[in-house]
Amino acid sequence: MLKKAVITGGGGFIGSNIAHELVKTGWDTHLIDRDYSFRGKVLPREAKQHIEDIRKTDAIVALFAGADVVFHTAAVPRVSYSVEHPVETTDENVTGTVSVLTAAAKAKVRRVVYSASGSAYGEQATMPLVETMVANPVNPYGLQKYVGELFAKLWADLYGVETVNLRYFNVYGPGLDPNGPYALAIGKFLQATKEGKPKTIFGDGTITRDFTHVNDVVAANMLAAESPKVGQGEVINIGAGRNVTIQYLAELFGGEITYGPPRVEAHDSLADNQQAKKLLGWEPKVRLEDGIAALKKEWGIQ
Repeated sequence: MLKKAVITGGGGFIGSNIAHELVKTGWDTHLIDRDYSFRGKVLPREAKQHIEDIRKTDAIVALFAGADVVFHTAAVPRVSYSVEHPVETTDENVTGTVSVLTAAAKAKVRRVVYSASGSAYGEQATMPLVETMVANPVNPYGLQKYVGELFAKLWADLYGVETVNLRYFNVYGPGLDPNGPYALAIGKFLQATKEGKPKTIFGDGTITRDFTHVNDVVAANMLAAESPKVGQGEVINIGAGRNVTIQYLAELFGGEITYGPPRVEAHDSLADNQQAKKLLGWEPKVRLEDGIAALKKEWGIQ
């Protein structure tokens, strides 16, 4: 009897990568999403696809039945979009998370692994960012993801469903979506380089980010699903533990760089990942330069 896992947002970037690993390691894998069109052709055939809105709690209780683990990756991401659409994104990211946790408790799921975000830290006086710091989000997305952590912790205490919160830092890698006005810098830089256009940096290029390869994020999720050291709503940074400027990132792609107005976001980000090593036995494996080189090769960029 295969263990069952459910991935909310299974058609998304991180969710689809987790799906491949679950199938490869022998899980009965189920995906929940509203739209599989972007990655539908690359999702593992063995994974069962369910089209559903995670805010419909009763519907997802039925899909969670018999599941050992739920990986909650579904979200409306992107900082700028949340600033422009705070009501919609709060409904999706907060109400959606409460619905998933409630359904997991009703279906007696053993553990929920929640995709949290390093944006919960916001502006901090010192680096690196450590889980014991007081959250200080500077935009609705960071606040929404942080509130999700609080609900996950409460659900462990109140309803007995094991939870763990993985705070990701700028995830990139195969399967990222370069399109749309709110895509991550790496996706935008790939697209611009492929089209022979200049890469646009918002701000002066001195902002720093800790870029984490999706393979490392997948490994963290697999460890978080099984580790006996977590389950009470712990918050764990999943970051490379190295930050670079956006200027340096753009230069890895070569070509012309232009500059636009700065966005509402924290200036610096750098993960302390000691907690992940201690509780999960996890450490990052993919160097940024190697990850970017592999993406450029995949995209046919010299």
